[in-house]
Amino acid sequence: MATVSLENLRKVYPNGHVAVADASFDIDDGELLVLVGPSGCGKTTLLRMIAGLETITAGTLSIGGQVMNDVPPKDRDIAMVFQNYALYPHMTVAENMGFGLHLRGMPRADIARRVDEVARLLELEHKLAARPAALSGGQRQRVALGRAMVRQPAVFLLDEPLSNLDARLRLSTRVEIARLHRRFGSTTIYVTHDQVEAMTLGQRIVVFDNGEIQQIDTPMNLYERPANLFVAGFLGSPAMNLLHGTLHHDDGLTLATAAGSIRLGLPPQHAALERWHDRQVVVGIRPEDLRLLAGDDPGMALAARLEVVEPVGNEVFLNLRHGELALVARTPPGTACAACDTVRLGLDPQRLHFFDPHDGTRIG
Repeated sequence: MATVSLENLRKVYPNGHVAVADASFDIDDGELLVLVGPSGCGKTTLLRMIAGLETITAGTLSIGGQVMNDVPPKDRDIAMVFQNYALYPHMTVAENMGFGLHLRGMPRADIARRVDEVARLLELEHKLAARPAALSGGQRQRVALGRAMVRQPAVFLLDEPLSNLDARLRLSTRVEIARLHRRFGSTTIYVTHDQVEAMTLGQRIVVFDNGEIQQIDTPMNLYERPANLFVAGFLGSPAMNLLHGTLHHDDGLTLATAAGSIRLGLPPQHAALERWHDRQVVVGIRPEDLRLLAGDDPGMALAARLEVVEPVGNEVFLNLRHGELALVARTPPGTACAACDTVRLGLDPQRLHFFDPHDGTRIG
């Protein structure tokens, strides 16, 4: 296995489009790092630069301490799993998995041994004689993973490998990838636009937008302390609620919005918010941090009109309207309220997030 180091890596196309802008971070030996962001943000371009499939405009890429900028893909000791499987339809599963080793001139007996070992791990040992057309989508994806695994490369690169699977297969294959990584401890870079995949798989996550790194951190640190409005809105399902208004200091904090004033109490960031008195801010509240209040509950509250109730089994999503602002609250099952009700929502001052409305950066 190997470390991967990116130093001011940059990709600019001939038309002037900057696909990746000065990306710098290190990936530890054996780490599973996820690149996540919306479609077109540059994450796949960055992965292809690491693989050698895209030229590097500027910056330095190192794998295992060796600079790789001008090294051909075949000499980088990496294995890439593509979104579309890229299996040869005329070859059997065994032939597909061993094809890369065959091109490298490995003896047939050694190829067969490696293919058999990986096939057992992926529960494909009974499909080795089948061709891709006879396999399910999940089995084809496992063959693509197996083809990379038999190579025993220094670095695995996975480009949205689950996007073509249905929801059930995505879940089971995601668990399989996590289990295999724990077993082999291979250095892995995983690209996805699905924030659930990113949060559940990544030991660390790199959040991308418009070719720029927004934040690098562990999944829970990203969720609990987003660096800016983009990260706050991108990670979390449903997304964080964002309230725009003017901040006032009067026996605690109050946010004056177009729909009225909301008491915020005294959050931990109150010292950093002193200079924001009478200024515009954005207050973020996760759906699980909004709770329904009983009529006599004196907690910090805002009134909202309930529009849609979405029961999903183990929890209920309440879609609400506070003036013109749409809100979502996550509540336990059995919540007793109906559409068109006006409800009071409690806010926990300890769980509030504050952002600068102009550049989106976190306050405090």
